[in-house]
Amino acid sequence: MKALGVRDTFNRVFSTRTETGEIHPNKELQTRYYKTTKDKAMAAIEELLKKRGFLIKRSEEERGEIVGQSAKGKKVLIVVSVITVKPFRTAVDFSCATDTALPSDFGSSRKLTLSLYQELDNTLPYIGSALGSELL
Repeated sequence: MKALGVRDTFNRVFSTRTETGEIHPNKELQTRYYKTTKDKAMAAIEELLKKRGFLIKRSEEERGEIVGQSAKGKKVLIVVSVITVKPFRTAVDFSCATDTALPSDFGSSRKLTLSLYQELDNTLPYIGSALGSELL
């Protein structure tokens, strides 16, 4: 895994969005896997977002996608992808964007993404990050 370079640091500082992914230079933002079904993961994520004050704009179980929007405060849009890789091996990725007039959200989308992952880790049985190559 490569270290964060100057470009990655610049992009992180001057960004209004954060995305997680299987191959991500920041280990904290790599795809996380849970020992659960897609249905249970989606229900847990929806509950988590509602508890945080987000409105569920769309939830498509077939596609494994949830779209949430902040109801108050900063305008934030979250898209969550939930994919079953194997039975009881479900991957979760976030894409979080903050609507601001500034060229940066000062890390708020990153902080929100990390706190959502942390809460999800406490709700569902977490089995690891970036496990795609091992599970396929």
